[in-house]
Amino acid sequence: MKLFLDANVVLDLILKRQPFFDNIAKIVTVAESKNYTLCVSSVTFVNVNYIACKFTNKKNVLESLKMLRILFDVLSVSETEIDKALYSKFNDFEDAVQHYCALKNNCNYIITRDSKDFKNSEIPAMSPTEFLASIKF
Repeated sequence: MKLFLDANVVLDLILKRQPFFDNIAKIVTVAESKNYTLCVSSVTFVNVNYIACKFTNKKNVLESLKMLRILFDVLSVSETEIDKALYSKFNDFEDAVQHYCALKNNCNYIITRDSKDFKNSEIPAMSPTEFLASIKF
């Protein structure tokens, strides 16, 4: 199973934001034990670095990203995904880019805390809590 992680849950993980951290950390643990593939877009690494550096020092953010790079597959975003996002029915451009990246790479779920922003998604979008409730672990 391929899980596409939206930037907001990756930020929860890196910044250990409560009350969200525990569920996304549990998903990472479950993914390792069940051989799920955790995926993020290349855009996510850039956005997470930019945002996280506003809350903690740059060195800590880079060390966290290095650790996550070992755990996550980084999926590229091409002009095709950008073009599809530009002309999509998504209200948020970044979410549209994420969606088309996940779709191109045959991801089974998008894990996000903003499921409502993925109402036009062709892939089921779930919160970490919803995803954990849907699986046996």
